[in-house]
Amino acid sequence: MTSTSFNPIAQQAQITATNQPLTLKQGQIFHGTIKQLYPDQMAEIQVGNNKLIAKLEVPLKVGDAHFFQVTNTSGTQTELKVVSNPMSSTLTPTQQMAQLLETMNLPKTADMQQVLSYFMKQQIPISKEQLIQAEQWMKSLPEGVSKQDALLAMQRMVELKMPFTNQVFQALVQGAKTDGMSTALQNLLQQLSTSTAGNEQLKTSVIQQLQAIAKPFDVELGGTMLARAVQLLSDTTANISERLQFLQLLKQASVVPQNATLANWQGQQAQGQAPLNSAGQLLTQIVQVKPEQSAAIAEQVRAFIAGDSLLMTAQKEHLQQLVTRFSQLPQSQQALTTFAQQLQTELLKAYANNTTAQLFTNNEQGLSTKEQILSMIKPELTAHSQELLLRNIVQEAKNMSQPVIQSQLTQADAQLQSAIDSKAMEQAMKTVLKGLGISYEAALQNKATDMQAIAGQLKPQLLALIQDMTTPPALRDAAEMVMTRMNGMQLLSGENGHQHQLVMQVPLEFFGKRMDATLQWNGRMKEDGKIDANYARVLFYLHMESLQETVIDMQVQNRIVTVTLFNDNLGLTPLAEPLKKSLKEGLASKDYQLSGVFIKQFESALQEQAGQTIKEQVEERSGVDIRV
Repeated sequence: MTSTSFNPIAQQAQITATNQPLTLKQGQIFHGTIKQLYPDQMAEIQVGNNKLIAKLEVPLKVGDAHFFQVTNTSGTQTELKVVSNPMSSTLTPTQQMAQLLETMNLPKTADMQQVLSYFMKQQIPISKEQLIQAEQWMKSLPEGVSKQDALLAMQRMVELKMPFTNQVFQALVQGAKTDGMSTALQNLLQQLSTSTAGNEQLKTSVIQQLQAIAKPFDVELGGTMLARAVQLLSDTTANISERLQFLQLLKQASVVPQNATLANWQGQQAQGQAPLNSAGQLLTQIVQVKPEQSAAIAEQVRAFIAGDSLLMTAQKEHLQQLVTRFSQLPQSQQALTTFAQQLQTELLKAYANNTTAQLFTNNEQGLSTKEQILSMIKPELTAHSQELLLRNIVQEAKNMSQPVIQSQLTQADAQLQSAIDSKAMEQAMKTVLKGLGISYEAALQNKATDMQAIAGQLKPQLLALIQDMTTPPALRDAAEMVMTRMNGMQLLSGENGHQHQLVMQVPLEFFGKRMDATLQWNGRMKEDGKIDANYARVLFYLHMESLQETVIDMQVQNRIVTVTLFNDNLGLTPLAEPLKKSLKEGLASKDYQLSGVFIKQFESALQEQAGQTIKEQVEERSGVDIRV
């Protein structure tokens, strides 16, 4: 690919705009042809594919073409001023443009001519002030932004009535890039690390969040280390030195109190509000009920054990036997306390033993084995606090010099790498997007939002960094660049009539390898306001260390899926062949039918798309065309 930006977004705005009524604003200039005259100087004017009825300042002839300027849009009619003499069909676009530049007293620079020529060709009304601003932007484009990218961004701003400001313009051109997000984050991290001025506490917090984004699997790695610690601490026959080392790890990571011992590290129940439907909540209920409620709580425990998919069949049978023995005891508070302690011990061992085999797996209540373990050891933790604690376990383990800890960390990391699958990738993308704070503004409107978790996201911290007067200029510029990229995603996402578009840029780092992934989804809404799952187009733009630039174009037509992969590597076809079967089966499980998987080089894609027209794109009704 010769460009690092994706252009379909602007094309989509243009396509859908042609199907909507033309909306004019005061001061805008456009090219139109008089189609019909009416009394009182009213006229029907053809503007591209649109027609409008407007009042003219002076009488004109049918068939004449002019440039018009909107002078009044108030009331029930639009009033227009003619800003050019009649233009015969013999005049070239260049001659028409030269006449308009002269009449409007606009600078005759190459940039102005390029902007005006573009908007004339697209038949998009634009004001004189916007033309002057556009010319200024064209003169000083950021590095890596082509003039075509800039024009597409301006077109979107005008068509979607966005504020014609530099902030919006920069967000659109930067947000349309399919690479460079990782570089922008790395530059920000470098500036934070080398800057000697500014708010140290804020800088440290941003650095920690950037490191968390760069390691999306550290929560799982921390969960694996936690499970290994629980396994070892629960095994009274294990080497006491190794058990003490893992106990020390949990102390340093603040999982257990500093005075915890091998005998009491599990802690006490009912010390906080455990997550809903968790094992910790169940234990709290057991110790809080009255003895006469023992039969009811026993049935509740039986239902919990039977319904938790994180537990194996043999484990469930063993736990149910424990419940049976409790039910046969005389009802007393001591019996309830003992039962809760025994149940906690057995559940901790069960979840810890299952963690390795159930990485990236949640039960019906959305809980994982590591979350179940923490709900019993530290029930007061929120979801955000759990994540921080698990990341802290990894960090503390790396800082410990004991060979046993280092060996277990290496083994846990190897297990994690071998468990990476589509579910893991999905979770990693969600982790990164949440860490970036892409939906920060929307989350603020949700009353149920964990404000502490939101405050820890990157976007609000960048806002604070930019607004802090003590932040050095170079650091502020680096923060503003990342902020601009994130704002661009939001501006490029949205709806236009029944057409909806979502753009996400995800900087990913897996086991030392970095890549930028951009997802662009285009679809439409049904009459009931829900997404029509039968039709969609999804484009993945990937920049990978080995395969380099790769684009995956997935089209869905009436639940029939066609996948086209664009890459200049000639050896991909035999590698992709074994994966087609699993892709076909996976789609079939969601009631989709795979039509085919095609692998093409970028050059052949260019040739195929050279002859396509906007009309064909509209008739296709599947979103946008990929320009590669």
